Amino acid sequence: MTYDPERHHRRSIRLKGYDYSQVGAYFITIVTQDRACLFGEIMDGKMHLNDVGYMVHQEWTNLPNRFPNIDLDAFVIMPNHIHGIIVITGAIPVGAGLVPAPMHANMPAQNGNRATKSGATVGSTKSRATTRVAPTVGDIVGAFKSITTVRYTHGVKHHGWLPFRIRLWQRNYYEHIIRDDESLNSIREYITNNPLQWEMDRENPVRALGNVPMPKDEPWRI
Repeated sequence: MTYDPERHHRRSIRLKGYDYSQVGAYFITIVTQDRACLFGEIMDGKMHLNDVGYMVHQEWTNLPNRFPNIDLDAFVIMPNHIHGIIVITGAIPVGAGLVPAPMHANMPAQNGNRATKSGATVGSTKSRATTRVAPTVGDIVGAFKSITTVRYTHGVKHHGWLPFRIRLWQRNYYEHIIRDDESLNSIREYITNNPLQWEMDRENPVRALGNVPMPKDEPWRI
């Protein structure tokens, strides 16, 4: 079945009764509060990350270390949102613990603390017990949002990063369950080409202000 952006629109956020901890591939979109462009800029069809963008990139790629039963597929950091594919494999390594979200103690090791495979820190008084309960997609996204918010707040205080209003990320997130290879490949292509489509992106604040015409057809819309 071909991936159809109109039929698989983000507005149907969650399937009622669906087990989001089960094995499968999930296309995730997470948007900043107020669509604030905090992570860098698009130039010549390419995304150029700033320090905040690199931090977000680092925490996204670190998710498999925090959740040993997931893999990451294609992803892209955009000026004010992230698109990525999370694959839940269902295989939890023996002895590995899954960190519940939110978990502020799962910050990258600082002040002499050493990060463990599960993301908790050795030598930190904030370390907590882990659990082998399989994480849901919501748990994974929640951990990512919590950790990046803590790190961003640190950056505001110590590195002069632009303060955010109320929260860093929008309260919810968008997901799409990927059910076959054709859909997977279409979404991979969308993610790869996303920077090229920034001027027409529904999350682009300039377009939202009406300065960019709204095309009749939006094949890039997820």
